[in-house]
Amino acid sequence: MYHPRFNGNHYEMGRKMGNIFKKNNAQFPIKLDPFQTKHGRECGELLKKYFPEVAEEIQGVTDTIGYDNDVFTSWMMCMGSCLDIDNGDCVEVRCCTAFSFTHNGQIYHARDNDLPPFLKDISKSVYYRPQNGNSFILNTSSFINGEEGINDCGLVAAMTFVLPKLDEIKPGINSVFLVRYILEKCKTVNEGIRVLRGLPIASSCNIILTDRSGKMFVAECNPLKINLRYPEMSKTGENFIITVNHFTSKEMWKHDASDRNVYLSEDRYQTVYNALLSLDCSVHIPTHSGH
Repeated sequence: MYHPRFNGNHYEMGRKMGNIFKKNNAQFPIKLDPFQTKHGRECGELLKKYFPEVAEEIQGVTDTIGYDNDVFTSWMMCMGSCLDIDNGDCVEVRCCTAFSFTHNGQIYHARDNDLPPFLKDISKSVYYRPQNGNSFILNTSSFINGEEGINDCGLVAAMTFVLPKLDEIKPGINSVFLVRYILEKCKTVNEGIRVLRGLPIASSCNIILTDRSGKMFVAECNPLKINLRYPEMSKTGENFIITVNHFTSKEMWKHDASDRNVYLSEDRYQTVYNALLSLDCSVHIPTHSGH
């Protein structure tokens, strides 16, 4: 896993990333069908409107590597919503489980991100210190956008993919850029929720939010509706919340195109649920494992 560090203005951070790509002779598997091309361009215009700093960061990358910015941005805006990763016979696997819980006065967050093996060598944990924004660590199998992170205000944001109904995909901000936006601009769970309610959402996803006060929610997001799912309580009175690759709330099932057990998502949910429900307060968990 790469551990790059970026600071300063967004365009220059993009230039630094672009130079890393040039040094490593990076190749980009950009193959968009007509639907993805149209969707990506429309989403790219909304990214410039709602998150212009990151649009500048992408511009810094494309200026450095000499790639068409519109095509490159369109590709990035299809990630996490309507883009399949294909490397020969390896199609993207979206097996993500994320959860937060309190235990003996401490707050913990954990996640797995089961993606195709070919992404292992290019995955990154990036330390960002942008001008006029929070400092944060962004964990990603991509770049600029991300699956999960924590900022210097103690706010955690993470996404899990939900299979969308194609006719519900709309121009908007995709899940991996929602994570980046929240980490850079928000300090608390409440601020993150306000952001999600104010931004156009591109496709179905879950966004789990946890802050240093112990507040935690899962926002079940869809272009047509956002539903907040509240934490549950263990047998010893501790809060916990879990998200996998489907919508858990029945009212959101109509926006989920899966059988709600995609890549054993229901089995994964129940495994974590049963463990956290019965977590013994006498069990010692090292505090460093919460990040």
